[in-house]
Amino acid sequence: MAARKPKVIVTRKLPDPVETRMRELFDTELNLTDAPLSAEQLADAIGRADVLVPTITDRLDEALLAKAGPTLKVIANFGAGVDHIDVAAAIARGITVTNTPGVLTEDTADLTMALMMAVSRRIVEGANVTQAGEYHGWNPTWMMGHRITGKRLGIIGMGRIGQAVARRARAFGLQIHYHNRKPVSSRIAEELEATYWESLDQMLARMDIITVHSPHTPATYHLLSARRLKLLQKHAILVNTARGEIIDENALAELLKAGSIAGAGLDVFEFEPTINPKLLGLPNAVLLPHLGSATIEGRIDMGEKVIINIRTWMDGHKPPDRVIPAMM
Repeated sequence: MAARKPKVIVTRKLPDPVETRMRELFDTELNLTDAPLSAEQLADAIGRADVLVPTITDRLDEALLAKAGPTLKVIANFGAGVDHIDVAAAIARGITVTNTPGVLTEDTADLTMALMMAVSRRIVEGANVTQAGEYHGWNPTWMMGHRITGKRLGIIGMGRIGQAVARRARAFGLQIHYHNRKPVSSRIAEELEATYWESLDQMLARMDIITVHSPHTPATYHLLSARRLKLLQKHAILVNTARGEIIDENALAELLKAGSIAGAGLDVFEFEPTINPKLLGLPNAVLLPHLGSATIEGRIDMGEKVIINIRTWMDGHKPPDRVIPAMM
C-alpha cells in the first residue's frame, strides 16, 4: 500500500512545471485564481495542510500561526526572504521553515545592473519620449546621462547577491567599495578589488552609486535614514533590489524632488504593493514592480528547491534549506 501523500497547499500560482511536479508528488492544492489569500483563507490553509507553500505576499505572524492545525509540519517558503514569517513562533510550534536561497542571486544582480544603467543613462525617460512619438531627431545636448565606467560603487550588504553585483560591476569598470557587518574573506576582497568600509556614513559620502543588498531585519529598518541619505553626493544614484523597508522613502522622495541626489532605481517598496505617492511621477526615479527574481529560470529553480525541501522532510531528514533564527 502506497504511503499517504502529504497535503501541500500552495498560496499563489507557480510556474506550470513546478505545479505539475507538485501534483505528481504530493496531494497538492493549488491557487488557480492567483489572488493573494486573505488572513481567513490562510488560517484555513494552515489548519488543514501538512505543508504550506507561501510567498512574500503572505503574512504569517504569531497570531496566525497559533491557528495552525496539528498536521502542519513544514512551511516551505517560495522565496529567499522570510521576514513575512514569524520563524521563531513557527519553530516553537514544531514547524520547520524552509526557503529558497541562492537561486535568485544572478537574476537580482542582473536587475541591479539594469537599474544602474537605466537611471544613469535615463533609459526610461528616453523610451517614454519615443513611445509617445515625441522624438524629433538627435540633439547633441538632449537627454544626456552619465557613464558608469570609472565610478565608485558602494555596496551595502556583501553576501551572495552583493558579490554577484560586484563581479558584474567590475566588468563595467566600476571601483568596488562595500559596507558589511564584517569584511569578506581576503580571497574575495582580492578577486573583487573591493575596499571595505566599517563606517556606512563614511562610505555613503564618497560613492557615486549606492546599491542595497541587505535583508530586512529590525537592525536594517530605515538603515538609510533621512540623515544618512543626506550624506549622498548630489550626483549620486541609489539602487534598491533588496527590501523597501531599508530606505526612508519619504526622505528619499524629498531629495529626488529637490535634485539633492541625481536619481534612484527601486524594485522594492516599503509598503508594497502600495507605492509611496511622493515617488510617483519623479523623472529621476525608475520604479519597477518587484522584478528581481522574475525570470522563468529563476522561478522554476525556486520551485525545485521547494520540492526538494518537502521531499527531504517526507524522507525523515532535515530539509537542506531550513531557516534557523540567529538567536537559536
